[in-house]
Amino acid sequence: MTIAKAWLLALGIALGTALAAQAQAQDFGPNVHVLRPDTPGLQQQILDIYEAQQPNHFGPRRDAILLMPGTYEGLRIPVGFYTQVLGLGAHPDDVHVIGDLRSTALLAKDNATQNFWRGAENFSITPTLGIGDNTMQWAVSQAIPFRRMHVRGNIRLAQNQGWSSGGWFSDVLIDGHVDSATQQQWISRNTEWANWTGSNWNMVFVGVPRPPAGTFPIPGQRYTTVERTPLVREKPYLFIDAHGEYAVRVPALRRDSQGISWAGRALPPGRTLPLASFFVAKAGDSAATLNAHLSAGQHLLLTPGEYLLDDTLRVTRPGTVVLGIGFPTLRSENGKPLMSTADVDGLTLSGLFFDAGRDDSGVLLEVGPQGAAKRHRADPSVLHDVFFRIGGAAAGRVHTALRINAHDTIVDHTWIWRADHGEGVGWTSNPAAHGLVVNGEDVTVYGLFVEHFQAEQVLWRGNGGRVYFFQSELPYDPPDQTAWTRPKDPKGPSGPSGPSGSNGRGFPAYSVADSVTRHEAWGLGAYSVFRHTDVALDRAIEAPARPGVRLHHMITVCLVDKGSIEHVVNEQGPPARCKGDNTATLNEFP
Repeated sequence: MTIAKAWLLALGIALGTALAAQAQAQDFGPNVHVLRPDTPGLQQQILDIYEAQQPNHFGPRRDAILLMPGTYEGLRIPVGFYTQVLGLGAHPDDVHVIGDLRSTALLAKDNATQNFWRGAENFSITPTLGIGDNTMQWAVSQAIPFRRMHVRGNIRLAQNQGWSSGGWFSDVLIDGHVDSATQQQWISRNTEWANWTGSNWNMVFVGVPRPPAGTFPIPGQRYTTVERTPLVREKPYLFIDAHGEYAVRVPALRRDSQGISWAGRALPPGRTLPLASFFVAKAGDSAATLNAHLSAGQHLLLTPGEYLLDDTLRVTRPGTVVLGIGFPTLRSENGKPLMSTADVDGLTLSGLFFDAGRDDSGVLLEVGPQGAAKRHRADPSVLHDVFFRIGGAAAGRVHTALRINAHDTIVDHTWIWRADHGEGVGWTSNPAAHGLVVNGEDVTVYGLFVEHFQAEQVLWRGNGGRVYFFQSELPYDPPDQTAWTRPKDPKGPSGPSGPSGSNGRGFPAYSVADSVTRHEAWGLGAYSVFRHTDVALDRAIEAPARPGVRLHHMITVCLVDKGSIEHVVNEQGPPARCKGDNTATLNEFP
């Protein structure tokens, strides 16, 4: 070790120790691990968490690893299920890990298509102990928040040549090269790098200063680029403030932005909320307790664990922040929705996991009441990293996972999943009609992953919607075509959808209601994995053909040996047939 490097390490340890000493004692519960560079047995603590979590596909354990400011020399951080690694600095470079940060493929043959529910935020990593050439491996698929990170080297998004299927970057700086490798689809928002290589089906870049060159739909160049991010508020983060106290930073709205928000050392615009303004919730706290604190005007910080609720959590006060760390999981078994909000300004719901119970609650999360009428253009509500699961851990059911009624709402990364494997999985075991239903106007979604629902995956009824990246696998398990055919009545079980409520084989993945006059979406992919013979989908996407409705860069793929997707949008676009050309694209609609 050089003298300069040893000096920096000592400085980092001293800084972390000093801030840790200043920070008020805070009980975050047993599954929040606050670590410093000089924590005894630091490496072993992290490895013990990984050993428990890497195989924990559907288990109850949740963990958050909080890194105090400082330099962590020679540290390896493997990340397993339900594990979130969070730096506590005001700036990502305040926490510097020199070593490795890694997601390793769960399945055989380097297959990372089930690497879900893990994340890293708000620190820097120099991958000297990575996979070589100063490169870290981040082999992941859905529900993987990677935010406000500084990679002081390169990053590879797959393990060797094994499959990987989807992921998310936002507000990330990568000094070197990004190799997307086998990634089937990816969205990068407000992220910077030296260069990017790789493309399979559906790669979307929004507010990225140096996107890769290429033209959709040419194979190897299937890139969708939007120069600027029109409107977003970055995710809040827990940190140690200048006084050595825990606090939560809530960034301000960014308009027409490009690149990261944290260039330079100054805090980006926003507000700092002392931790004293939050109720720090732990698994076992009742819905009555949580609602009492919300009603009293407190924010919520949900620590890792499973929260079994007997009533709906009601977020009613303007400006309330509900922030989860370590994938806190909300579940109810009595048929009540898990969370609802009032029609008020500036709500923030971040880092939350909604798990359907055995009784159908109608909806898991409802943003704004039905019929919400207020406008929130100046101060919209924002949802970051909200994840939904129906089945998998146990049998569950719900009609609609997420329903948005409030106008001007922003969703910044969601995976809405009717489980295709695990416990309680089957056509009648975990029934669910829709992943997302949007009734509000001018709703914007970045990173919309919705999979396996039995009717329309997404049903969009509000005007002015914008979607940047859509990924959807259709349900694997329709037992036959009769069980998966839309009723001829446009007001049938799935509700009005598509052009004049058109009927047909199967249900579209993405449906814009015929009443909509303004809607735009970029980079949409729908994929079929039908497990039973003679099942087909007539239209992957349905939308009214009018000038105010515009869709850009669409792809469909038939992935196994059964079935087909006959058209991309309405009656346009070629078929994707497993016994023939299995990929179809359409550049523009109409």
